[in-house]
Amino acid sequence: MATKKTQTKKTATAKKPAAKKAPAKKTTAAKKTTAAKKTTAAKKTTAAKKTTAKKAPAKKTTAKKAPAKKTTAAKKTAAKKAPAKKKAPVKYPFDVGDKVVYPHHGAATIVKKERIEFDGEVQDYFVLQIATDQLTLRVPAASALDRGVRPVISKNKARQVFAVFKEEPQEAGANWSRWYKLLTEKINSGDIFQVAEVVRDLTYAQQIKGISPALKRMLAKARLIIVSELQFSLALSEEDTIKKLDRALPKVEEPVDA
Repeated sequence: MATKKTQTKKTATAKKPAAKKAPAKKTTAAKKTTAAKKTTAAKKTTAAKKTTAKKAPAKKTTAKKAPAKKTTAAKKTAAKKAPAKKKAPVKYPFDVGDKVVYPHHGAATIVKKERIEFDGEVQDYFVLQIATDQLTLRVPAASALDRGVRPVISKNKARQVFAVFKEEPQEAGANWSRWYKLLTEKINSGDIFQVAEVVRDLTYAQQIKGISPALKRMLAKARLIIVSELQFSLALSEEDTIKKLDRALPKVEEPVDA
């Protein structure tokens, strides 16, 4: 019996150490858990490093975009500097010193060119000095031709003007208002041959039956326009041109009483 008890005790004693080994498993498990955590942490750290490493090229891309901004800024700077280039001078059909004709006013001399700002826009203007009445006019240089400004006629054409005075005059007829409108249009045309017709017709009408004060003013205006251009074309003084004009105009002889 003693022997059995001893064996039993030994067995129990032998079992006890086996029971104590269980914590060793826990330790192993703990180690595995710790190792697993470390591995997981290491993986996360490695992954984080890889992610950080992958993000690095994005910074390089941003760094590459910077020069593009500089290029754009350089282009803007170049675009701003473009207007600094000198513009080619504008060529106009007339120049200072030229003799020209302005419709309804007659011949004039371009005495100077001015640059005037109007409504925020800068334009060149010709300053015209009318030959007969010393009137000064300003005409936009760029649109001078569109406004009817033209050179003075030549000497040969001036002789043709005197031929108009020898043609048969046109009378008013029954429709006086229509005739008056036609005469006004001829004066404003700027054509010296049409203005010569006005002088011829009104001179004839004045000699035959007289004309109204309005037509007298029209005749005086037409004579000024004719004289102003002819004196430039023929290189004569105003006085000599008037005399030449009066000699060329037709005269109606008054009937002699018996």
